[in-house]
Amino acid sequence: MIREENGLFVLRTDHTQYLFYRRETGHLEHLYYGDRYDGPSPEAMCEKQAFLPGSAIGYSPEISALNLENLCLEMSAHGKGDLREPFLVVTTADGSRTRDFLYESHEITPGRDADPSGLPGSYGTADEVDTLAVILKDAASDLSLVLRYHVYAHCDVITRSAELVNGCTEPVRVSRFLSTQLDLPDGEYAMTTFTGAWAREMHRDTQQISGAKLVNSTVAGVSSNRCNPFFMIHGRDTGETHGDCFAFNLVYSGNHYSVAERNPYGKVRILSGINPEGFEWTLRPGERFRSPEAIMAFSSSGFSGISAAMHEFVRHHIVRGAWQWKERPILFNSWEASYFDIHESLLVRLAKKAKSLGIELFVLDDGWFGKRDGDTSSLGDWVENRKKLPAGLRGLSKKITALGLSFGIWVEPEMVNEDSDLYRSHPEWVVQVPGRPHSEGRNQRILDLANPEVQDFIITTMRRVFSSGEISYVKWDMNRVFSDWYSPHLAPEDQGGFLHRYVLGLYRVLETLTGEFPHILFEACASGGNRFDLGMLCYMPQIWASDNTDAVSRLDIQEGYSYGYPPSVMGAHVSGSPNHQTLRRTPAESRYHVATFGLLGYECNLLDFPAGRQDAIRNETERYKQWRSVFQFGALYRIPHHRVRVWMTVSADRKRAVMGIFQILVQANQPDLRIRGCGLDPAMRYRFYNIPAGVSIKEFGDLINTQAPVHIRDGSLVQDLAAKFYKLSGEQEEYLLTGDQIMKGGISLKQAFIGMGHTDEVRLFQDFASRLYYMEAVE
Repeated sequence: MIREENGLFVLRTDHTQYLFYRRETGHLEHLYYGDRYDGPSPEAMCEKQAFLPGSAIGYSPEISALNLENLCLEMSAHGKGDLREPFLVVTTADGSRTRDFLYESHEITPGRDADPSGLPGSYGTADEVDTLAVILKDAASDLSLVLRYHVYAHCDVITRSAELVNGCTEPVRVSRFLSTQLDLPDGEYAMTTFTGAWAREMHRDTQQISGAKLVNSTVAGVSSNRCNPFFMIHGRDTGETHGDCFAFNLVYSGNHYSVAERNPYGKVRILSGINPEGFEWTLRPGERFRSPEAIMAFSSSGFSGISAAMHEFVRHHIVRGAWQWKERPILFNSWEASYFDIHESLLVRLAKKAKSLGIELFVLDDGWFGKRDGDTSSLGDWVENRKKLPAGLRGLSKKITALGLSFGIWVEPEMVNEDSDLYRSHPEWVVQVPGRPHSEGRNQRILDLANPEVQDFIITTMRRVFSSGEISYVKWDMNRVFSDWYSPHLAPEDQGGFLHRYVLGLYRVLETLTGEFPHILFEACASGGNRFDLGMLCYMPQIWASDNTDAVSRLDIQEGYSYGYPPSVMGAHVSGSPNHQTLRRTPAESRYHVATFGLLGYECNLLDFPAGRQDAIRNETERYKQWRSVFQFGALYRIPHHRVRVWMTVSADRKRAVMGIFQILVQANQPDLRIRGCGLDPAMRYRFYNIPAGVSIKEFGDLINTQAPVHIRDGSLVQDLAAKFYKLSGEQEEYLLTGDQIMKGGISLKQAFIGMGHTDEVRLFQDFASRLYYMEAVE
């Protein structure tokens, strides 16, 4: 709901409220963002300024006591006394950068319009979203600024964007144009960002906002694994279930910039949008420039409240199309099974094995096209290698689908190798500074998607590829970042806008192809999580979270994503052991358990597995299918615990739930473990249980000789033979409990192994161990 009364703008969601006020000067003063309440009074909340502080700047001779530096504003510009980071920087033909945008008019409408600039955005019906457009006019020029607010009441989310309109007779230069600004009054705040690198994405990092600026930004040309665009501002004591928290994200896949700045008066300014570094846009007379959409949410229930709002919003108003609510198939990906060394007979054998294990989708990864025997050639030459695939994609896909599997492929359309027919034919289509040596990543160059001719080539080529077989899944990869930015297609004066034009070109390509192939399940990827953002999710309903499939690493990576993104968009695979990225050995059960809290897949050589492991995978896929809707679309909770990691997902009707507990390193003589749940119906009764697993005698090494009738040497063939035919029983937990009991009193699990003996009443919970506990409502 949005209303305006006597200059007070009230934006309300089901539980939150956002207030700003039109001052007599025409400036928009931000008053409040927090829990909803009745009877807001602008007079009580407006900043009172009677005298100008020393060393400060007064707004004008007529209003000399007004100090914009000490005012919470809805937007800011250079000049007029505000010395903080500006929302925008625009230079007019006379060289001036001072801008003073003042209120002119506003409009409130139900629903929202699509962005005509080529940027993706959120969506909703007139019953789901309301729109406020506030038009500001620069006091010294014919520049106009439109601030747009979209209120998604049910999700407790407000989105913002801005549009600059050049009504001048000369071009202007835009060197900064952000998407959202939130000025908070005096308070103690911290900023939590999610940083990392390849194979270790989304590390949660919290810093106090003191006198310095805290910046979360990337110049990689993509949203980046270095720092995801999602971040949080919160009280210093905010926790998982308590305290005030603001969250922000950006519907954009390019360079982004977010800053939190505390001014000398204790106010904190938060800004987010396109990164100003390297950005300059020439806006000609009559033209408009629109910023990407920024997402904001507030919760007084800590990080879990923020995650609930963000998950709901992403599922309902970002992800779209045929796969929005469709359960995702269990897939097998060929990459870690064979890398580039593929041929049709191997792939068919892998597919037959995958089918026998309950897998539903077979994905052919890199290596199927051109002369692609390594990463040094053939990107751009999207024609099947007939030595590897004699019948092409069409013939292979027919064989795969005849087995009862769906078929998918890997592509990397934005890239090209120098050793390719495409590069030899069109070197001018590549991002590079003319006449200078080019710095490369992964032996590949980036195609210039700022060039419409290149966009058309990718659309035409991928249209042919996607039509060349029975293809129902596409993994769209991008395995390098930008370094030497230059588009041979653009004039020198437009190079400052190249990276933004690249992103717009990419969006045009994705809009076209996903529109033409609505049945295909697209999964975005960029060396894992190098482009994990809301912009990509507007076209592709899921993203490969990380190239690192190590279960222990994935605990941190997937939990990091979970603060701002739901499990239904997060690709997660079970891989071999030792893991290919870390060489860490982890239990197969744990690898499966971690992957279930995402979109389950397998990426390993299924042909090498012994019969026992194959049986285990059959049981895994069968169990996952029974609980798939809960894992993929349930409400996710991160439950704080001082010794183990605890995740829980609960169905929308709260009748079914799964809890996962994950151990890193075992501690000696820690027999007890009590766990509590979240999100259940307090009055409902649940069957709480686990699926007992057999325990290999190998887990005990030579300790088994304290019970064995004959001596068994650790690592011997005798041990292998004994382990093949004999397993110890695992513990069984089963109770009939109320939701209140599970959430408040908790469950004390069976005693852990402490070196004093083992029976089926003992929980063997060693290094990297895990358990899943299921909850089903009973009448």
